Amino acid sequence: MKALTAEQMRRRWIALGVVAVAYILSFFQRFAPAGIAPDLAAAFETSAASLGILAATYFYVYTVMQVPTGILVDTLGPRRILALGGLVGGAGSFLFGMAPTLELALVGRTLVGLGVSVTFIAMLKLIAVWFEENRFATMVGICMLIGNLGSVLAGAPLSAVAQATGWRGVFIGVGVVSLILGVLCWLIVRDAPDGKDAPPKAAFDRTAVISGLLSVIRNRATWPPLLVNTGMCGAFFTFAGLWATPYLMQVHGLARSVATTHLSLWFGGFAVGCLFIGGLSDRLGKRRPVLIAASHLYAVIWLILWSCVSMPVALSYTLFAVLGLTTAGFSLTWACSKEVNPPLLSGMSTSVANMGGFMTAALLQPFVGWVMDLGWKGEMIGGARVYDVETWRHGVLVVTVFALLGAAACWWVKETRCRNIWQPS
Repeated sequence: MKALTAEQMRRRWIALGVVAVAYILSFFQRFAPAGIAPDLAAAFETSAASLGILAATYFYVYTVMQVPTGILVDTLGPRRILALGGLVGGAGSFLFGMAPTLELALVGRTLVGLGVSVTFIAMLKLIAVWFEENRFATMVGICMLIGNLGSVLAGAPLSAVAQATGWRGVFIGVGVVSLILGVLCWLIVRDAPDGKDAPPKAAFDRTAVISGLLSVIRNRATWPPLLVNTGMCGAFFTFAGLWATPYLMQVHGLARSVATTHLSLWFGGFAVGCLFIGGLSDRLGKRRPVLIAASHLYAVIWLILWSCVSMPVALSYTLFAVLGLTTAGFSLTWACSKEVNPPLLSGMSTSVANMGGFMTAALLQPFVGWVMDLGWKGEMIGGARVYDVETWRHGVLVVTVFALLGAAACWWVKETRCRNIWQPS
C-alpha cells in the first residue's frame, strides 16, 4: 500500500477506535444473557428450553450471516455495513429491553444478532485496507483483546447494574450506544485512505463463489479444524453465553455476584489467551502441539465442571481463569483451515471453520435447556426454575461431550508449520 500522510494515519486510528467500540458491543450482546439469566427466566416466566432459544437466536443469525457479510463488505464497503449494523442492532436492543412478551424479546435478539454480525468482518476489511500487511495479525489480535472487554462487562458488571437498575434499562442504554456508533461509523469511517466512500465493487460471480465454497468443503483437511471449532467454541458459547451463572448458583450455592465474577474471569482469560496463543504458535512454528495442549486441558476442566465437585472459591476462580486461557485455543482453527486451502479462498475457509462454534451454540443452548427441563422437579425461586445437581450433570454432560469432541479432532489437524501448504490436485 502507498505510504499514508500524517492526517490519514490519524484518521485511521480514530476510525478503528470507533469500530473497536462497536466490536466491544458485539461481544457484550453475545454473552449478556448469561449475566442476567435468572432475571430473564423470571421476567418471562419461561422454561429452560425457551430461555435457551431466546439466547440462541443471536447465534442463528450470526451463523447465517458469516458468508453474506464478507460479500457485502467487499461490494458495499465497510462504512455502509457498519452504519446499518449499528442502527439495526440498536433497534433490536431497544425492542429486547422493552419487550413485554417472550415472542417480542425473540424478535429483539434476532435484530441484535443481525446488527452485530457484520462488525468483525468489516473490521478485518478496514485493517486490511488501512494498515500495512505485516501489521495485520498484530492489529487483529489487539482488536480481539479489546473486543473481549465486552464479554467481561457481560459478566459481573452487567449483573451488578441489572440488579441495581433493572436489566431492561441496561439494554435500552446499550441500544442508544449502538445507534450513536452507527452514526459515528457513517461520519468517521471511510472505506479507503483516499477518502472514497464507494470503492470499486468486487466482482461477484455466483458460480465462482459456489465452486470455491464446495472446494473448501470437499477438502478433507478443512474438516478437523471445523470440528475443533465446533467442539471447543461451541461449548464455550453454549455455556458461557447462558448457563454458567445459574449452574454456579444452583450447583455450588454461590451468590450471584460471585458466580458472575467467575464468568468475568473466564472471559478475561479468554481475552488474554486470544492475544498470546497465536503468537506462541507463530514463535514455535507449529499449530498442532499448541492446539492439542490447549484443547486437552480444556476438556479436563469440562470433566471437572461435569462432576459438580465442590471446591474452595479461590480454587474455582483459578479454574475459570485457566478455562478462559485454554478456550482461546480454538482461535488457531482459523489459521489451520486457511493454511490448507487456496490463498484466494482464505475468507471462505476461515468462515467455514468459524461457523462451527456459532452453529453449535445455536443448536445446543435450547437443547441443553430441554434436557434440563426433563429433570425439573417443579421447584421455583423468584419466578425462575431451580434444578437439582443431578439434572445439572445431565445438562453439562451435553456440553462436555462437545468439548471432548474438539480435543479428539485436534489429532487429525494437518500440521502446516504456520504457512500455506495447499497444493492443486
